[in-house]
Amino acid sequence: MDKNTLYYGDNLKVLREHVADESVDLVYLDPPFNSNADYNVLFRETSGEASRAQFHAFTDTWNWADAAQTYAEFLDDCPNTAVAEMMDALHDFLRNSPMMAYLAMMAPRLVELHRILKPAGSLYLHCDPTASHYLRMMVDGIFGQLNFQNEMIWPRTNAHNIASNHFSRVHDIIYFYSKTDHYTWNHQFGEFSPQQLARYFPDPDSGRLVTGQDLTMTGNKARNFKWRGTRPPANRGWGLALKELEKLWAKGMILKKKDGSPRLDGRKVFLDEKRGKPVSDIWMDIERVGNTARERLGYATQKPQALLERIIQASTNAGDLVLDPFCGCGTTVHAAQKLGRQWIGIDVTYLAINLIKRRLKDAFADAVQSEERGQPTDFQSAKALAELDKWQFQQWALSLIDARPRSAGEGKGADRGVDGLIYFYESRDKREKILVQVKGGGVQRGDVARLLGDVDNQKFAAGVLITLEKPTKPMREEAADAGRFQSKLWHDKDYPRIQILTVEGLLCGNERVEAPPQMNPFTKARREGNPEKQVDLM
Repeated sequence: MDKNTLYYGDNLKVLREHVADESVDLVYLDPPFNSNADYNVLFRETSGEASRAQFHAFTDTWNWADAAQTYAEFLDDCPNTAVAEMMDALHDFLRNSPMMAYLAMMAPRLVELHRILKPAGSLYLHCDPTASHYLRMMVDGIFGQLNFQNEMIWPRTNAHNIASNHFSRVHDIIYFYSKTDHYTWNHQFGEFSPQQLARYFPDPDSGRLVTGQDLTMTGNKARNFKWRGTRPPANRGWGLALKELEKLWAKGMILKKKDGSPRLDGRKVFLDEKRGKPVSDIWMDIERVGNTARERLGYATQKPQALLERIIQASTNAGDLVLDPFCGCGTTVHAAQKLGRQWIGIDVTYLAINLIKRRLKDAFADAVQSEERGQPTDFQSAKALAELDKWQFQQWALSLIDARPRSAGEGKGADRGVDGLIYFYESRDKREKILVQVKGGGVQRGDVARLLGDVDNQKFAAGVLITLEKPTKPMREEAADAGRFQSKLWHDKDYPRIQILTVEGLLCGNERVEAPPQMNPFTKARREGNPEKQVDLM
């Protein structure tokens, strides 16, 4: 099993084939919520703000036709008979509904996540009220009810000003389970509330902020004596023996009344010695990733880094292994890297994998040296991907030249010849675009002519055609006949209007886009401090 690794693919397959039993210290998963929502990735505009145009990332929709076989295989192979019986009962209740399809997808994955956790490991399942009640039953069956530790409430959005027939739905739920009753736990502390801070005042002796703690206790009549001019009430006594009280007095650790006698609530507690308010199961102190948040990368389901840092710090130690099977835009990976933990991230879209690669590079600079094993690395594997999934092949091919996938929220159709875009500046205020098309099948001279027509009709500066197959001589001639365009900003240099690049040439590093310096198509992650270890990207 490789650590500090990104896997592209179905997380169930990756977990079964690449992650060993009892090898992971912490699992955090933020799976799709069965909300029938289209999630999109927002890209950056010239101003740095998120673009209104959106690129379709995936659709969170489930149907029984896709899940029936997975469900049947799970019932046959599930090592936990109680869980299999529970799933069978749920099917009797939910029938062949989208909710049952969703649970059938989640069940085998949760079983595998239980398998890979170390005995001292923990799992945090992030969900919303859409399916949380069913997921809780499922995880209870897999991990055991006694290993349920917490249900955290986190406000994922602000209250809406839209009138409805119910209270505003603004929170997510995070379930915290341990694998056993001996699990890693580090207490977490937050900031004090204004009401708590109001109890502190400058210490007359040191000037440090201080408050008083009760020196008495109920029912200890043997210690109900007068000490240095102060006596506890009749039903209370001193909480410490006289010798201990005198030690505190000598050290200046007891607050005094105006007459110099000790206060009953006078044991000094200094604010700078307190670690903060212990974190409860309601996490109001972690802000959502809003539209103007500095850390926002444009991934619609992006979670704040502070959320993941709290979870990782609470349930792991330095060097431990953190796994996220639905790693999305990589917040778990980023937080683990920052905190000196090892990590594994898995996602089923090349878009997510490429976002994470960029995020790590932006945040940790050149210390992140990547080796890509899961994505195509040669012509044959690229051809296999094109035959298996043309859409994923297109996203992967665009990443070879750092092109932004098309926007406008069209999904997989009606693209007007636009698979991707490359941006560059011609002046401080003027941005130009290069159209990118990807062809995974047979190509001919007519494809080049159509690309040139799309460039002219939509007023692009130039066009790039990425092909799996080598271009013919007539295709090269057609591209050459398209001429060149000039860039005044870049020393009046000219560039080809139409370029043909092969997947094989891009993989070998023999071919590249000829164009002015490109804009970063994705929002840039913040640079972190001292980076940790080298990572592999699988």
